[in-house]
Amino acid sequence: MLDKLKIIKQKFDEVSDLIIQPDIILDQKRYVKLNKEYKDLSAVMKVADEYKVLLNNIEEAKEIIADGSDEEMTEMAKMELEEASLRIVELEEDIKFMLIPKDPEDAKNVIVEIRAGTGGDEASIFAGDLYRMYTKYCSDKGWKTEVEDISEGTSGGFKEIIFSVTGADVYGDMKFESGVHRVQRVPQTETQGRVHTSAATVMVLPEAEEFDVELLPSDIRVDFFCSSGPGGQSVNTTYSAVRLTHIPSGLVAQCQDQKSQHKNKEKAMKVLRSRLYEQELEKKLAADSLKRNSLVSSGDRSAKIRTYNYPQGRVTEHRIGLTLYDLSNVINGDIHRIVEGLKLAENTEKLKELGEVL
Repeated sequence: MLDKLKIIKQKFDEVSDLIIQPDIILDQKRYVKLNKEYKDLSAVMKVADEYKVLLNNIEEAKEIIADGSDEEMTEMAKMELEEASLRIVELEEDIKFMLIPKDPEDAKNVIVEIRAGTGGDEASIFAGDLYRMYTKYCSDKGWKTEVEDISEGTSGGFKEIIFSVTGADVYGDMKFESGVHRVQRVPQTETQGRVHTSAATVMVLPEAEEFDVELLPSDIRVDFFCSSGPGGQSVNTTYSAVRLTHIPSGLVAQCQDQKSQHKNKEKAMKVLRSRLYEQELEKKLAADSLKRNSLVSSGDRSAKIRTYNYPQGRVTEHRIGLTLYDLSNVINGDIHRIVEGLKLAENTEKLKELGEVL
């Protein structure tokens, strides 16, 4: 472990020196990457310092116990040795997981797209439930959410809703939500009390910075149209809604949420840039055998990842076989245990794949 920490210390010193170099500061893309690496390494070094102090304490305690000339000091040393030995085991586990190579995307903000799937009006209502679940979860984490585009359902909820989430390490947690979410319950419109199954698809895209994706104006077709849905006469009679089409890829993004044409174009551009970035990321993941076997590899978006069963008050996370009989809290934003379980499973898998023996 000490050999590993020595290498990490050398890397930390190297990065610390690089981020103050003028040419690095001018290269925004490289500076952001190095700054994130510096932050991660700083966290490891903090734990490493405590680990080294404990090792020294253990050696001193052993020397006092071996000497045995002072009975009171010997008893205190035995207590300190026991406490330090337990803490050392905890720190070694922490360091082991901290040394797993970080996904550079994890620090990014995200664009979340929720679409109603099979189930008609009930699927739209469920899409609305998922949106509220995520906004409450994000609020608990201290993250900010903002609607980018919206298409309301005929009986409540949404046919589609796209929103952004900004904060610290958002993608690292939210990436686990991509996939098909299934709900089993009696719909409001069901007169005979039968349980129906509906679904909604969630897609989480890492938000692309301007330097991540180069968008040429000549590659984008811009269409303006009248907004639909609520918003008053001024929204529905002016060409404020914007649709952007990226001609080379065929990807489309639109926004009609704002009264301002300029703001709608800005939001649509953010979504388009993130979709293009995610498309390139998918190609990279497909070529990476380690990532391809990962729990969160989003190659198959038709995969059912989670079931919300209302009659039994049950939530089942299918990827890790986790079942919680706490549906009311989960649907109200308490998905922390599910996310932590998925992160632990992913990190354990990474350790296994990497063959790390620390």
